[in-house]
Amino acid sequence: MQGFTEKIVGLMKSHSLFESQGGPIILSQIENEYGAQSKLLGAAGYNYVTWAAKMAVETGTGVPWVMCKEDDAPDPVINTCNGFYCDAFQPNKPYKPTIWTEAWSGWFSDFGGPLHHRPAEDLAFAVARFIQKGGSFVNYYMYHGGTNFGRTAGGPFITTSYDYDAPVDEYGLIRQPKYGHLKELHKAVKMCEQALVSADPVVTSLGNFQQAHTYTSGSGDCAAFLSNYDTESATRVLFNNMHYNLPPWSISILPDCRNVVFNTAKVGVQTSQMQMLPTNTKMFSWETYDEDTSALDDSLMISANGLLEQINVTRDASDYLWYITSVDIGSSESFLRGGELPTLIVQSTGHAVHIFINGQLSGSAFGTRENRRFTFTGKVNLRAGTNKIALLSVAVGLPNVGGHFETWNTGILGPVALHGLDQGKRDLSWQKWTYQVGLKGEAMNLDSPNGILSLEWMEGSLAAQTQQPLRWHKAYFDAPEGDEPLALDMESMGKGQIWINGQSIGRYWTAYAHGDCSGCSYSGTFRPTKCQLGCGQPTQKWYHVPRSWLKPTQNLLVLFEELGGDPSKISLVKRSVSTVCAEISEYHPNIKNWQIESYGKTEEFHRPKVHLHCSPGQAISSIKFASFGTPLGTCGSYQQGPCHAPTSYDILEKRCVGKQRCAVTISNSNFGHDPCPNVLKRLSVEAVCAPMTSTTAQPG
Repeated sequence: MQGFTEKIVGLMKSHSLFESQGGPIILSQIENEYGAQSKLLGAAGYNYVTWAAKMAVETGTGVPWVMCKEDDAPDPVINTCNGFYCDAFQPNKPYKPTIWTEAWSGWFSDFGGPLHHRPAEDLAFAVARFIQKGGSFVNYYMYHGGTNFGRTAGGPFITTSYDYDAPVDEYGLIRQPKYGHLKELHKAVKMCEQALVSADPVVTSLGNFQQAHTYTSGSGDCAAFLSNYDTESATRVLFNNMHYNLPPWSISILPDCRNVVFNTAKVGVQTSQMQMLPTNTKMFSWETYDEDTSALDDSLMISANGLLEQINVTRDASDYLWYITSVDIGSSESFLRGGELPTLIVQSTGHAVHIFINGQLSGSAFGTRENRRFTFTGKVNLRAGTNKIALLSVAVGLPNVGGHFETWNTGILGPVALHGLDQGKRDLSWQKWTYQVGLKGEAMNLDSPNGILSLEWMEGSLAAQTQQPLRWHKAYFDAPEGDEPLALDMESMGKGQIWINGQSIGRYWTAYAHGDCSGCSYSGTFRPTKCQLGCGQPTQKWYHVPRSWLKPTQNLLVLFEELGGDPSKISLVKRSVSTVCAEISEYHPNIKNWQIESYGKTEEFHRPKVHLHCSPGQAISSIKFASFGTPLGTCGSYQQGPCHAPTSYDILEKRCVGKQRCAVTISNSNFGHDPCPNVLKRLSVEAVCAPMTSTTAQPG
């Protein structure tokens, strides 16, 4: 570990990347969330933490070292917080800054589970809570989602996509409103900088669930955070002789202790809805190659009496391990003469298994992230004489959190037994088993462009008639035009792995999501079970294909399918914004409404604006909904309310159609007249984004 740490620090120093050398790196971390392990190990854990801290500090980076989730981090290392909320956290010494190293913007997904959405209002509220109490530093995990290419997804059962509902998504596109809302939050915090760095907050109660945190500097700067922790009710508070309305579960930021420039629950930026559009790319020259389960290579096999743990045998060289044995069946067995077939029971410690009897797939079973262990139970069609039982055990990622990974089992550790033979149960667990690591196709490098020549492959049209398990498929495709991010739609397939030009896109698995997708309120403490999406759909059907991996033509796609599936329905899709929505009220907090110079002058109220923008290369092609008044519903399902300005559509169409971006001020004069006096009005808009054509393009 010391060698690794010194190697990385040395690399950074050689490029002058630490702040002490004039570079951008201001903090370094040693270890990661080790605290829970350290406690379990007692003295040995504490000694290790002390050693790791000393070793790191001695590398002499000139910037502070931190340890996250490590309450006993020794000086000068700073202990830091990771979590959905960190406002209750305090470092272990009063002279250490309060640092939030991982503000969780969402949560990861696992195959068979739903997607997790963390509302932008709650994430902004969590960060504002941390800042108002005097937090020094916040870092988002994840700020940019990503992809677990190859077999790097851990867990086990973590999906190939690690999008994390992050402000910048897996494909590198901005996720609105989360990105824009956080940008506005940080702009508001930055305006409070002078006061924030000059003092500790003075906390005053404004009600049962309401508080003010006020910062003042010697030179007269003043900033305040007004918080409402009530999860149900908005409230009106009195602060400095002025009234302020606070939505539930929110904080208002007042950089001058007077004007609200931001409220965490009032989202003023647009919501972008993404879509996966077809590309014109066709897959051509499909060919297949079947794993031959009967001709396993004896030279690669090992034999043992009894069942072996999978990772100890494969050493993670492959996700796949064959467990093979044989069973002799006497010709007098009654099931051979019309009786009930015997039942095979296979108990596995994870993560999936496919059962082959005499070369035919007899059934499959799978674990889940919650229950890695599972049991296959199924009728098996045996014949008189010797029967070959081949169990293909499949790992879906290795454990990546916790202690003593050597005690985590993977694979088939038994019992394996046949029930329903004439003499009752036959336990196969302790007989001779033969093992082969990996697939024949892996050994032949079928995934790579310079793998075995096409002699082995069979033309696709012949193969397409039967959906065969353990089948390799290959095809070619040309890169589509444009620069939108790309993905493969794999919904027609079962479970396996994908390669493009020899690079692994990752594991795919069309496992359907189970969960509670009944709805989502931003207010109240967030946890991953709270705002779930995608129940009843495949957890992941789109697999990110980096454009940088593609050639203009003749890209090789190879996949290995464990179960069956129809590769002719695989398609390459491109990701782009489909519609944008925005919804802003007349008195939305506005950063422009705060100018220190305006004290004592008659202040002009800057009216808020709705800002809409499509992706680069797109323009607003039509206005799907527009209403200034009291519209109802949310993005995708807006409806006119009792009050509506009839000019709403016209104004928006005039200002926005044909442009990449547009802004419309929310004022009665803009919409002809006041559609309902003495009512708080808002403007809700939904606009469609479409690729720009040379005729529609106008500068924004």
